[in-house]
Amino acid sequence: MNEMTKPQAASAEPEPRAATGLLDRAFRLTERGTSVGREMMAGATTFAAMAYIIAVNPAIMSNAGMDRADLVSATALAAIFGSVMMGLWANLPLAVAPAMGSNVIFTYVIVKQMGMPWQGALAMVAFTGVLFLILSLSKLREKVAKDVPEALKIGIQAAVGTLIVFIALRGAGFVVQNPSTYIAMGSLRSPPVLLTLFGLLLTPVLVVRRVPAALILSIVLLTVIGFFVPGANGKMVTSMPSAIMSWPRWPTSTFMALDVGYLFSHFVVALPLLFYFLCAEFFSTLGTLIGVTGAANLRKPDGSIPNATAAFATDATASIVGPLFGTSVVTAYIESITGVQAGGRTGLTSLTVAGFFFLALFFWPIFVIIPSQATAPALVLVGVLMMQGLARIDMTDLGNAIPIVLTLLVTVLTNNLINGMALGTLSYIALEVTIGRRSRIPAMVWGLGVVFIAYAIVTAQIF
Repeated sequence: MNEMTKPQAASAEPEPRAATGLLDRAFRLTERGTSVGREMMAGATTFAAMAYIIAVNPAIMSNAGMDRADLVSATALAAIFGSVMMGLWANLPLAVAPAMGSNVIFTYVIVKQMGMPWQGALAMVAFTGVLFLILSLSKLREKVAKDVPEALKIGIQAAVGTLIVFIALRGAGFVVQNPSTYIAMGSLRSPPVLLTLFGLLLTPVLVVRRVPAALILSIVLLTVIGFFVPGANGKMVTSMPSAIMSWPRWPTSTFMALDVGYLFSHFVVALPLLFYFLCAEFFSTLGTLIGVTGAANLRKPDGSIPNATAAFATDATASIVGPLFGTSVVTAYIESITGVQAGGRTGLTSLTVAGFFFLALFFWPIFVIIPSQATAPALVLVGVLMMQGLARIDMTDLGNAIPIVLTLLVTVLTNNLINGMALGTLSYIALEVTIGRRSRIPAMVWGLGVVFIAYAIVTAQIF
C-alpha cells in the first residue's frame, strides 16, 4: 500500500500549480503582468466600490410597483450573469450590473409618468438589448459613435444626472412640494431630513478623501443611524430586518414577466425611449471601456480596445437577460477602474466580482430595509459624476450650449426626460440650420427630430 500511495502523493502535489497554470492560460495572467491573488483582490475592490447598486437599484425600481426583495435578487443575478460573461468572453476587468440612470428613467418616466406597466417597460428594455446586440456585432457601432453630436450626448447624460439628484432628494423628503414656490427644502425639524442632510455632507467627504468603498460605507452608516432616528407613524427610519441571512430568494414576481404585446401596441410612444436607452447604453459602455482599458494599459498600439466587440456584445446580452430577471438596462461599471488601480488586468477580476454578488444573495433581508435617507446621498454623488461631461463642452458656442441647457433644465423642471430630449434635439437642429451649419447635422439627428415630433403628436392626441 505504501508503494501505491507514493505515486499518488507525488501526483497530488502539482495540482495547485496545474490549476494556476490553467487560469494563467485561460486569462493570460502572466502576459498581462498579474496573478490570481492580485486579480481576486482587484475583484473585491471593484465589488466594494459598486455594491451600493444592490441597495439602490431595488429602492428605485420598487417605486414602479415591483417587489423590492425580488429586485434585490434580480439585481444580483443580472450582475452575476453580466460579470461572468464579461470575464469569460471579453477577458477584461470590467464588472457589469444594472445601470444607474436607466433605472430612474424606467421607474419615474416610463412607469410613473407615462403610465406604462412595468411588465411592458421590461419588454422595452429587452428589445433595446436586442437592438444593441445587432449594433455591437455590426459596423453600425462606429457610425453611431460618430454621428450623435457631443452636445446631445452630454446634454442627455447631464439631464439624467440632474434628474437622479432631484428624485433622490425628493424621495428622502429633503425636497418637498410648496404651493408658492412649487418645491422647497424639507423642514430641518424633521429627523429624517436631518439624517439626509448629514449624509449629504458626509458622503462627498468620504469620496473626496478616497475612502475605500465610500458609497456603500455611507449607506451602511446612515442605515445603522436610522435605527435610532424617528420617522413617520412613530416608527424608526430604518426597520429591523427579519433576519441577517437567508437562503437566496428567486425573483418569482418579476422573472419572465415581460409584456411584449404591450410594447408593440404602444411602439410609437416607446420609440424615443428606445433611442434613449440605446444611446445611454452604447455611450456608457464606450466611455467605460475607454477609461478602464486605458487605466489598465490594455489598449493596443493603435489605441483600439482589445475584445471590444465581445465587451459590447456582453453588455447587450446582459441587457436582454436582465429584464428576464426583472431589472432595467445592465451595463459595464466605471467603478471597475478601482479594481484596475488595485492590479486587476483580466476577466478573473470580473469573475471575482460575480462571486461576491452571489454571496450578497444570502443577505437580501438586510438590503430590503435600507431607507431612502441612506441611499439619497449616494445617488446625489452618482448624479454629479454623470454631469462631468459638461466640462468638455465649449459653453461660449451657443449652438452647443443652448441645446444642453434646454435638455437639462426642461428635464428637471418638467420632471420628464423626453421633454428635455425633444427640446434639446429640435433646438440643436434649428440652431445649426440658422448658423449655416446644416451640412453638419447627421441624418440620425434629423430622424430623431421627426421621432420627437411624431411622439408629441401621438401623446397630445392630435391627429
